[in-house]
Amino acid sequence: MTYLFPFSFREKERLNLLKRLEESKYEFFDLKKGRLQDLYYGEGIKINHKELDQFFLPFIEDKLFPISTKERGFLRYSKEVKEQFLFEVNDNEIHFLVNSVDIILCPFGVGIVTIRTEMDKPQETLTNVLDFMSHFRVLQPKLEEEIGGRTFQQKRLFSTTSELVLDYLCYPLKPFIIQNKKMEGYYGSLPFFEDERMLTSAFLIAAENQTITKDQLYRMGQLDGKNSEGQDFMSSTNQEYIERYIENRVHDRWAPFTYTITSQHTQTTVSIKKQEQLKREISQFMSTHYYNLLLHYYYKIMFFKLSFEHSDVNWAKDKVFVEELIALISKFDSGYYFNEVSSRTEGKEFTHILRDTFNINYLFEEVKRTVDDLFRVQEKQTIKRQNMLLFMLTVYTVISGIYGMNLAIDDWKGKTDWSKVSHYSFFEWISLITALSGIALSVILLASTGGKLIWEKYRKWQRRRLK
Repeated sequence: MTYLFPFSFREKERLNLLKRLEESKYEFFDLKKGRLQDLYYGEGIKINHKELDQFFLPFIEDKLFPISTKERGFLRYSKEVKEQFLFEVNDNEIHFLVNSVDIILCPFGVGIVTIRTEMDKPQETLTNVLDFMSHFRVLQPKLEEEIGGRTFQQKRLFSTTSELVLDYLCYPLKPFIIQNKKMEGYYGSLPFFEDERMLTSAFLIAAENQTITKDQLYRMGQLDGKNSEGQDFMSSTNQEYIERYIENRVHDRWAPFTYTITSQHTQTTVSIKKQEQLKREISQFMSTHYYNLLLHYYYKIMFFKLSFEHSDVNWAKDKVFVEELIALISKFDSGYYFNEVSSRTEGKEFTHILRDTFNINYLFEEVKRTVDDLFRVQEKQTIKRQNMLLFMLTVYTVISGIYGMNLAIDDWKGKTDWSKVSHYSFFEWISLITALSGIALSVILLASTGGKLIWEKYRKWQRRRLK
């Protein structure tokens, strides 16, 4: 079982974070390092770097597997853990092993932690497995049905999964996570994202000669384990609803032996083949399918991030922020977001399911509307300012034209005698007012334009400093 959860960090601290990870024995993941193929995934499991390299389209491959930390892309740092833990929930004890941890620094200040686990017990009931997954993925339990899970390592107790992950497994990361003071808990780091639950991915091997039923697939997609009374739980009693749910989310190319169901909570593969026959499938689960899921999960996070920042814009004051948001959306769209990520048939099929399940297309259209709104608002504001300036210039041009482009008064030659002003004629008063207001307006325009330029540069510097 694999657990993924996102976090937010400041781009200016990226190099310090990389240095801290290297000091904590995390190693940069490079496809050219062949010894990493069987290091992080569990006993007897080996991934194929060449297959991983060929699975994705070239423009995606460059982003997912940068050759150095100087490249912009998904910088993955991994660490082998190989430690035993005990999880207690609903009067049940689940022994599991944490094989490894990934900390992936993605573009635009978003990161994703991956925790790879497996169960020690050779045979476990589906209900207990789903109950474990459902509770372990909750970082900060708040609802009554979530409370009660505890993790032990020998004599050490972790009362929440958040403590295990952030205080033990990924302790170097914790100081770099952005915390929103207005929001409690870990997910203050991403106030625009979902509740405090990790996305899960699992490969389950059922006993031989079993039949995988639709009810079981539905429970896997919903992570329906046990209810508060400790009984098997399923969150629907409508068979037609269950069938519709299965039809839209199950990849059954290898039925009746292997199925994969994808939901907002999990992507779970279940097979009735012998484990010896599933080496390639498990390898793909740990490699190509993992990165495909990771990439689309990142898309979903970024679309939420962009929508949230759009809703947080103060149109009257945040001209600089609006410009930065437009640039951010354009950079993400052109450099990292692609409809097709794999040329393989199975890769395209999983991509289609992931896009539908995560509502990627809808979120993309919403962000496109955001860009259009931002451009439209900026254009209106620019036109309004230009019209006002043109109006003032037109007034002064018309008045100057009446006077033949000459607003001079004889009394202004040489040393001006201001005592004669009270004796000016009506048209001389117009000349005086026009001349003085024109000079004042020019000074004000120069001062305001210069002040705005200085203020915008200061705000840009300040925002870069905070990122």
